[in-house]
Amino acid sequence: MASPSHHWHAMTIERARRALDTSERGLASTEARKRLEIDGPNALPAAPRRAWLLRFLDQFRNVLIYILLLSALASGLMGHAVDAAVIAAVVLLNALIGMIQEHKAERAMAAIGRMLARTALVRRDGRWQRLPAEELVRGDLVRLEAGDRVPADLRLVESHTLQVDQAALTGESMPIDKAVGPDRSDAELAERSSMLYSGSLITRGTASAWVAVTGANTELGRISHLLAEVEDLSTPLLKRINQFGRRLTVLTLLLAIVMLGISVGLHGQAWGEGLLAAIALIVAAIPEGLPAIITITLAVGVRKMGKRKAIIRHLPAVETLGSVNVICSDKTGTLTRNELAVRELALAGLSARPPDPGLSGSLALAEAASLCNDAGVDHGGDPIEKALLDFARAMGLDPSALRNARPRDGVLPFSPELRLMATRHGRQLVVKGAPEALLARASAQINDGASERLDPAHWHRQLEAMTAKGLRVLAIAEGRMTEPSSSIDAEDDLRGLGMLGLVGFADAPRAEARGAVRSCQQAGIELKMITGDHAETARAVATELGLAGKEDLVLNGRELDRMEDAELEARASSIRIVARATPEHKLRLVKALQAGGQVVAMTGDGANDAPALKRADVGVAMGIKGTEAARQAADMVLADDNFATLEAGVEEGRGVYDNIRKALLFILPTNVAETLVILLAVLAGSALPITPVQILWVNLVTTVTLELSLAFETLERDVMRRPPRAPEQPLLGRFVIFRILWVGLLLTWAVFWLHGQALASTGSEAIARTVAINVLVIGELVYLFNCRRWQDFAFSPSVLVSNPWVWWMTAVLVALQLALSYAPPFQVLFGTAALSLAQWLPILAVCAALAVLVEIEKWITRSLRLEWASPSAAR
Repeated sequence: MASPSHHWHAMTIERARRALDTSERGLASTEARKRLEIDGPNALPAAPRRAWLLRFLDQFRNVLIYILLLSALASGLMGHAVDAAVIAAVVLLNALIGMIQEHKAERAMAAIGRMLARTALVRRDGRWQRLPAEELVRGDLVRLEAGDRVPADLRLVESHTLQVDQAALTGESMPIDKAVGPDRSDAELAERSSMLYSGSLITRGTASAWVAVTGANTELGRISHLLAEVEDLSTPLLKRINQFGRRLTVLTLLLAIVMLGISVGLHGQAWGEGLLAAIALIVAAIPEGLPAIITITLAVGVRKMGKRKAIIRHLPAVETLGSVNVICSDKTGTLTRNELAVRELALAGLSARPPDPGLSGSLALAEAASLCNDAGVDHGGDPIEKALLDFARAMGLDPSALRNARPRDGVLPFSPELRLMATRHGRQLVVKGAPEALLARASAQINDGASERLDPAHWHRQLEAMTAKGLRVLAIAEGRMTEPSSSIDAEDDLRGLGMLGLVGFADAPRAEARGAVRSCQQAGIELKMITGDHAETARAVATELGLAGKEDLVLNGRELDRMEDAELEARASSIRIVARATPEHKLRLVKALQAGGQVVAMTGDGANDAPALKRADVGVAMGIKGTEAARQAADMVLADDNFATLEAGVEEGRGVYDNIRKALLFILPTNVAETLVILLAVLAGSALPITPVQILWVNLVTTVTLELSLAFETLERDVMRRPPRAPEQPLLGRFVIFRILWVGLLLTWAVFWLHGQALASTGSEAIARTVAINVLVIGELVYLFNCRRWQDFAFSPSVLVSNPWVWWMTAVLVALQLALSYAPPFQVLFGTAALSLAQWLPILAVCAALAVLVEIEKWITRSLRLEWASPSAAR
């Protein structure tokens, strides 16, 4: 991507004019057309798009999908069309979800493009005309006023009381004053006062400026380019599922080949019978319901988060939230309200402190703040002036009534040269402006209504103390005119002022953010602040929120630029705050943390956050004040712009992962038992205790009933008191494998034993196989209750009533099993027979023993506090 070849911000106006080959009259139309042909339109390049069919087919390039297709094929070969259709539907659903989510990057880039201005007022052929912004070229002269969107990167030519909101681009919390004079050549983007950048918003004043950079070469275009280069990462869950799928594929195929060899070579069976046994083993070993239960569990998590104001745009992000161990948070609009508020006052004889109506002199200060103020009482205006009106109301004043009682008789508008504004009310003057400007014109200070000699040292001490806290400070003073006049003369009338006080402003932290930060820290999640704002402002907010201490290092963007990638990766974990951060800085820090094995969530609301939001394991955008570019790049959107909602998302994400692992803990013992039953029967050369079609029945009915109910399990009580699970945590840790094996072996023994007992007593293979089926299904049913809590006792009254889905699904399952055992159509289709009460009793006894044994195992692991049995244990 091309980059600007000139440091436009460091040039004088005359040098910029020569470099752009333009004038104060703008360009001629013929010259503009030539430049448009050379440089192209002032627009961001459109993202390349692939055909829908190619996107759809790409979703099938996944080991887990291959297993599902193999399972569907096996089901079809066995004549079980319904099961094959269910599995095929799961494959199709996953493909559709993946195809839809692939649009994320394209939509994010398109959203950045929509930040551009649609039209601009341009001087062409010596006259002003409004043209489409896409037709702007280098050297065009553009005129802007309050409310206009900046159409390209511009070099100021002239300005009047100009302020610009560039928070979406730089992350600064307050509008920035702009001026025509050149800046230092090494000035950071946020400090370049002579430049207006594409996508920024004019909040006050007027300006004319030359177009310096257009299209993809603008700062906004640079962000779009960064976003296009960022790769989407696979989530921890998908990585584990793919790994599990590959291993299961290899193991299942090897066992199937061995099974075929034993059947044909050892026992002399026909190839068709051997192939049937091999297919039966594949059907038994593959947990067909696992992808469906994962998708459903994630979808249920999406619904729960939606109720808590967290809107999930990317389904796997639900689970990824649960594994986050680092949150990189933008400051402005995320941890703070992105609204200025008066935080401190400094009065004569009093050090800086929070506003209080009881403070001597605070009422006079609030009255002056209401009078020397251009903001409307009931509508918008400059953020500082609106904050002053809010301050006056907090002091008990009615600004509207005060203005009616003391109308304005004259005004000296704010001037960047004077750095102040003054209004006249009768003979009284009220002045507000930069502290240095007012102190230079003051000779007195107002203390409890009385005038006394100015104490410059006191005011300078308070000014330094307030700025050290990251506050933006404004001074307010009063004076008197000797003669009534409709105008205010800065030289004659603004001398000998009396200082009323200093007012410190800050973007106030959100009330709920402090508690959310503390909760995340208790959950073992590390928080970092990355902001485009000043270092002092960032430190003050971080300290107030408990996110960092006063001694913690604040790294600025320039220091980060000097670091090599290896050094940044080594220091990334220890960095708490990054100030004056550009989009590249945010992206580099996220990458450095990920290189160290961290699972990173990134929050933000501006276009400058979009590349890092896309790269993070979970990108979190603000829904109310966030830009569309940030929302489209993110995996999750906070509908209430509340950082505490992110904490709720992490909590729900941990619950989702819990439920997925519980599903594995529940599903796999049955698959182990089915596989061992077939394998051992073939090794022994005996008839199968359970046929392939019966295996499919077991898998199907338990999937649509018992497994489904686990998706609705409630959060465990310690979910936010655990440390984040280790990024390298395998899907099947030692505890899960231990549980799967012993429960699977117990079910295998129960199937062979009870099948043999029934066959010996009745001589009926149909009755014996019906007993075997019911041992597996009823065993799964009671084991489901064990799995509802990881280590806690699962049969307490509170747990039993916490998930009504379990009871509804239990009723459905019991009805299905009774139909399988007693309904003639089912008996014909599945080869089953009616059981007597005497045949049911040993089934129920064995299953009850299973439930008791699992709870005894939990009690032992709880008592011994075995770390490997913890849900957060790595292995």
